[in-house]
Amino acid sequence: MGIEFENEKRIFTLQTDHTTYQFQADAYGFLLHLYYGKTVYGGMDYLLTYYDRGFSANPYDANQDRTYSMDALPQEFPTSGTGDFRSPALTVKNSDGTYSCDLRYKSHRIINGKYSLPGLPAVYATEDEAQTLEILMEDAVTKVQAVLLYGVLPKYDIITRSVKIINQGEEKIHISKAASACLDFVSGDYDLISFYGRHAMERNFQRVPLSHGKQILRSRRGTSSHQYNPAMILAEKDTTEESGNCYAMVFVYSGCFKAEAEKDQFNQSRALMGLASELFSYPVGPGESFLIPETVLTYSAEGMSQLSQNLHRCFRNHLCRGKFKNEVRPVLVNSWEADYFNFTGESLLKLGREAAKLGIEMLVLDDGWFGERNDDNTSLGDWVVNEKKLGCTMGELIGKINDLGLKFGLWIEPEMVSEDSDLYREHPDWALQIPKRHPVRGRNQLVLDFSRKEIRDHVFDQICSVLDQGKVDYIKWDMNRSISDIYSSETKEQGKVLYDYVLGVYDFLERLLKRYPDTLIEGCSGGGGRFDAGMLYYTPQIWCSDNTDAIDRIEIQYGTSFIYPASCVGSHVSAVPNHQTGRVTSLNTRGVVAMAGTFGYELNLGLLSDKEKEEVKDQVKKFKAYAPLIQNGDYYRLSDPLKDELGAWAFVSEDRSEALVNVVMLKQHGNMTVNYVKMRGLVPEAYYRIDGHDRLYSGAALMQAGLPVPIESGEYLAYQKYLRRVEQ
Repeated sequence: MGIEFENEKRIFTLQTDHTTYQFQADAYGFLLHLYYGKTVYGGMDYLLTYYDRGFSANPYDANQDRTYSMDALPQEFPTSGTGDFRSPALTVKNSDGTYSCDLRYKSHRIINGKYSLPGLPAVYATEDEAQTLEILMEDAVTKVQAVLLYGVLPKYDIITRSVKIINQGEEKIHISKAASACLDFVSGDYDLISFYGRHAMERNFQRVPLSHGKQILRSRRGTSSHQYNPAMILAEKDTTEESGNCYAMVFVYSGCFKAEAEKDQFNQSRALMGLASELFSYPVGPGESFLIPETVLTYSAEGMSQLSQNLHRCFRNHLCRGKFKNEVRPVLVNSWEADYFNFTGESLLKLGREAAKLGIEMLVLDDGWFGERNDDNTSLGDWVVNEKKLGCTMGELIGKINDLGLKFGLWIEPEMVSEDSDLYREHPDWALQIPKRHPVRGRNQLVLDFSRKEIRDHVFDQICSVLDQGKVDYIKWDMNRSISDIYSSETKEQGKVLYDYVLGVYDFLERLLKRYPDTLIEGCSGGGGRFDAGMLYYTPQIWCSDNTDAIDRIEIQYGTSFIYPASCVGSHVSAVPNHQTGRVTSLNTRGVVAMAGTFGYELNLGLLSDKEKEEVKDQVKKFKAYAPLIQNGDYYRLSDPLKDELGAWAFVSEDRSEALVNVVMLKQHGNMTVNYVKMRGLVPEAYYRIDGHDRLYSGAALMQAGLPVPIESGEYLAYQKYLRRVEQ
């Protein structure tokens, strides 16, 4: 299907519909990377060159051949201790204190279907949709083995990589660095595209030249973080949205990570994606194994739109799971920006009655429903309903909301504990904190040690006792601080705690999904602090950012769109002046921007005017009509909001029969010039009609010349146009 092996030269070729990935097990057993790019035929080993390079070491096997050096050859899985002085994918500390792991090819097998990773999220596929290549490598001295896993999904132009480290020796080893994917390029002049940010301003697009030296993106915060997203793109200098060669690497993991890119002394480039090496030293005893989380690779010869669409299709169909992965999500109203902590049972019912009148489908009760939680200083860990505040039981509240014709959702933050809580007073050792030191606080809360099963079990039982009181259709899972005090009382190996913590979070989520398969879970970490492919395996949507300002959201959602599909972007209409920026935008503009995601409301509906309520009704109807297109259509960036006078994007159906074009004016000037928005993804020779208008436009005209944006007086005006192909 997608994997071929040429026995004489021991060349492995991974073919997708439009790409070729090729490497070779050479005469010494090293795996040398040959090629990754647009489809080619035949062996690419002719690209390898051998010269005597000064100060580049040679493996002992090469005898007097100074032209053979791992310091110059492109590799599949470079390790420390082989004479390669570039960044390694794997560093092993042996029982004698040495750092060396010389892995050589031993065998391989090709399997129909896609490998899975027990306890970790991973892309999945059937035997008809994918193939797996397993390469077994071994260090002859220590008997440490590495099973390199390659998953090939031809239809999506996706290749996944993971590694299983197995200790077949007699002594314990420690893994101090572990990357699941390495891309070595023997030529090329690349830009590095990454997505940096901060709380309330995540995933900002950054494009810089890949230069000599090492460029590192990483999180040491215990989560994938607001600051750097675990994804990067390498693009040739002239690559645009529509043309040029580019590569994406996306880590399917929700904890600390490190992405590295470097140009070496010979102008070769290397990119690595894997676990952060700081605060990490994982013990693997004899007979034990360790899994490096998966990296998703994709390549496009047709620019970054195609690259993004490859990832979007894969994540929608082969990473997200459960009944909601392809379903239109319910339009909800969240109580947070409506009332914050200051709600009562009656105020929630009032919000619910307003929502029902407007066609909204779900009410979500956010923070403040448990313990003595009237501010953010107390009660995390005490998952007991505050019936005094609600004026009833949780089950009774859910019943009353359901009687209004609404679904019900609930906010939780299972990983956290307040010092002012019954749980902490009873079990202070359950929090991650270093003995004899005062803990570092974040938002006046500490982090529970989710690497310990008994702690997860306790919290799980408490939360389930609440969820079992009524039909909870939606859970918002939050996580509102970084992890700083790395110490678990259950182990002497503190270098394993953060990795095991993430496995614990995944275990908890997996148990929730199995117990409540009809419940939609939305991930959140102060908004977009854990917006990563790993979480998508458990939560098919993630709250994009705590910043609900429509204009900031255009930039945030722009950066997000390079990697993640709109179907997973939690996005709401909030009040004005906006609670984060104080900016005032029209309800129409806020609605257009929020429809580039799962769509909902984050405001007090009772404060809207009658005119605004009618507009909300219309927005809900529009979103429900457009939702299948938004969720499953191809996404096109039609402008660069960081440079252009407008933000523009479109959704186009797979059969090219319909499209939804969205435009927001970002800049306004006196005697304004006209902006033209050029479409993408239409059938050139077909004709399209804009909903509500009689005129027909050819696809070619819309893509080559575009549509003029009206010149109107006002700030941040927005336009939304629905196009349908007509038969001539």
